[in-house]
Amino acid sequence: MRRYRITDGEGFELAGFDPDDTGDFEPGKGGKAKARAEVAELTAELDSLQERLYADGRHRVLVVLQGMDTAGKGGTIRRVFEGVNPSGVRVTAFKQPSEEELAHDFLWRVHPHVPRTGELVVFDRSHYEDVLIVRVRELVPEERWRARYRHIRDFEQMLVDEGTTIVKFFLHISRDEQAERLQARLDDPRKHWKFRLSDLHERQLWDRYQEAFEDAIAATATPSAPWVVVPANRKWYRDVVVGRELVRALRSLDLTYPPSPDDLTGVVVE
Repeated sequence: MRRYRITDGEGFELAGFDPDDTGDFEPGKGGKAKARAEVAELTAELDSLQERLYADGRHRVLVVLQGMDTAGKGGTIRRVFEGVNPSGVRVTAFKQPSEEELAHDFLWRVHPHVPRTGELVVFDRSHYEDVLIVRVRELVPEERWRARYRHIRDFEQMLVDEGTTIVKFFLHISRDEQAERLQARLDDPRKHWKFRLSDLHERQLWDRYQEAFEDAIAATATPSAPWVVVPANRKWYRDVVVGRELVRALRSLDLTYPPSPDDLTGVVVE
């Protein structure tokens, strides 16, 4: 998985990552079935690790999911966290900011949602929208959104210094794959609620969004808050990459169950 992990953005280019990559899982030769079997194992381990994270009471974990429309942020959450105790995982989706949020600095609406000690929090979109959509739609001057790269690095480093482990995922899909997924939503009346005509306008800005993602990743990838560029054209491989990275991050915390505060020697329940 190291080839997908970006800890230093110098020289980073999205063109160096193939959204069709499936690693050692060969499509059409049982790769999909093997990948799904591994995801089930990863999810089971993630459930155990999350319980230890809560019991251990020393760490916090923040997962950031970003990607183009239809990249699969919601699907990733459903698949990777399926079976994980919902009381230990909190998902926050960042939509269009309210008037109250716009009246404050761009991190004001984000900070209250970061994880508490013992908690794992998933951001479905995040503070990065303020260097992505804001940039592409020219909602603020360039000098303002460009300065936010530094603010984001400092914000994330502060969280890390205070005990938060951060893993950021960019779900990388191709333009053709996005077209297929949007068309699938149009073809299935049960998915019409997911489709907006504005999605077609956003699609016309594909190249500008790709440039914005590339610059954001390059500017904010650090050893303490790395980015993982996830090949996401194949949903089953996307889930493997995300699952492996999350399990790796949680294993690295050396989580343990604390002893009882009471002396339980000889205690018997009658």
